[in-house]
Amino acid sequence: MPSVEAIRTLAKEYSIAILAATATPKTASELSEELDVPIATCYRRIEDLEAGGLLVEHDRVLGESQRRVSRYRRTVDGIAVDFADGGRVRAAERAAPDERRRRELEA
Repeated sequence: MPSVEAIRTLAKEYSIAILAATATPKTASELSEELDVPIATCYRRIEDLEAGGLLVEHDRVLGESQRRVSRYRRTVDGIAVDFADGGRVRAAERAAPDERRRRELEA
């Protein structure tokens, strides 16, 4: 993800809270309830974070209404931003353990 896009995504309300809450897989409904985020907003932030590669669909489980629902987890355990080189922004993402292992297997 380009650095500027990472900053834009993280600057949106609830994005950081969603990333912090998804160390373990959670559904949008669980995130909405846990973080007190309107469900529509929660889905929009999930979409933004997925597009940026910061969140992935972990699996699909049978929900309370007997329908399959997606559970999401973050792909990073941290992001460092360096404002060097005359204001140029560089972001370094550290992959979460599961993501590091997946990347190693793909190599």
